[in-house]
Amino acid sequence: MLTIGIDTKKKEPIYEQIYKYIRDEIKQGTLSCGTKLPSSRKLAEHLDVSRNTVDLAYGQLLSEGYVESQPKKGYYVSAMDDIFDFEVELPQEEEALEDVSCYPYDFTSSGVDMAHFPYNTWRKLMREALMDDNSELFQTGKSSGDYKLREAIRNYLHQSRGVVCTSSQIILGSGMEYLLLLLSQILEFPYTVGMENPTYMQAYRVFSQLHFPIKAISMDDHGMKVEELRRSGAQIAYVTPSHQYPTGIVMPISRRSSLLAWAREKEERYIIEDDYDSEFRYQGKPIPSLQGNDKNGKVIYMGTFSKAIAPAIRVSYMVLPQTLLKVYNEKLSFYSCTVSRIDQAILSEFLKKGHFERHLNRMRALYKSKNQFLIQQLKIFGKNIKIMGSSAGLHILVEFQGLKDHRKFQDLLLKNGIKMQAISNYYIEGKPEKECYILGFARLKESQIAEGILQLKEVYDELTGNREK
Repeated sequence: MLTIGIDTKKKEPIYEQIYKYIRDEIKQGTLSCGTKLPSSRKLAEHLDVSRNTVDLAYGQLLSEGYVESQPKKGYYVSAMDDIFDFEVELPQEEEALEDVSCYPYDFTSSGVDMAHFPYNTWRKLMREALMDDNSELFQTGKSSGDYKLREAIRNYLHQSRGVVCTSSQIILGSGMEYLLLLLSQILEFPYTVGMENPTYMQAYRVFSQLHFPIKAISMDDHGMKVEELRRSGAQIAYVTPSHQYPTGIVMPISRRSSLLAWAREKEERYIIEDDYDSEFRYQGKPIPSLQGNDKNGKVIYMGTFSKAIAPAIRVSYMVLPQTLLKVYNEKLSFYSCTVSRIDQAILSEFLKKGHFERHLNRMRALYKSKNQFLIQQLKIFGKNIKIMGSSAGLHILVEFQGLKDHRKFQDLLLKNGIKMQAISNYYIEGKPEKECYILGFARLKESQIAEGILQLKEVYDELTGNREK
């Protein structure tokens, strides 16, 4: 008879203690193949537990293949060769992951305000998508994404950004990086890419790792300098005209027209319009997209829902001109779409039923309030600060007067729980004439913004000795 030490004081259920004891005895070879286990009735009497408890333990052993049941005979130990052992010790982690919560004042621009995410609506749409055993959502879908979502995105882009396209021109992917990888395979010409300097570094890293020659193009107050782009010999211009990252510059109509004229000059030229932060504009009327003003099929339009909804909603989209769409269909239509069809179904209904528009309006008002609150708090710096790029987006740019040792400044910020990025980190070539800092405000509460700016002022005063009254 098996002698099993049962500890009734443990939180672990008794049946699980019995199961683990017998399992370990089998794995160690103490109970060899073919050994008959006591009947559940006899073992229950021996251990002074209920028979149902032993039945649960035997049932677990049977389901995992440690024992087999022979009708009218009982349970017998299975051959160990047929049993997989998943309890292999994992290697130790060489490097602990960074604790994302270790900075109480995280002014980086990557986050959003998740406190206002429409959880109830999203949950309801998820339940509806999975009702009636919708097996279609568990099949492989179209490589460019499900038609219903692409049609919903087409309608949204036309109404909000003036984008002119068919749903077939829209390609879905789980992140801008993936779509840029696709685009690199669509572009057959040995392209040189002209990028804004400073620029969105994720895009730069993708082009760089794919060995595209890259030209850093300077900017002025209106965005990328078109004449410098023309002299660079680049065939592709990568721009973020709605709210340039990281400077916050909004490209005016005149510069957009010049950029489109540059693209028309040669057949192989294209513009990649990354419509970053276009949903959030706080002053004046939104400027229509470059793509909407393009009459010659020269603009590749890209966008994402990660800022407007949530970073985990990994749905990005690319609108291809007809000439490049033909190449995509010929070369890449065998690819599987990287966005879950369930997520596509949920987002499609979120857009079609007006939930996204209502959510966007609420978030636009919220972020405008935070934007204004942050600017108000920064007034404690008086004339020692210059604020830029505050008319749109989820971050602003600030320049501090009188700072000489920016490395020490950044080290002190981190030590005081303040995380923010210097604009010099976003330069492909050279350095800025004056160092500036990106202050993202989306993820922070107003109380955190206020406390963070006070702490920032203390660090600034410590380094400069300025005491603005």
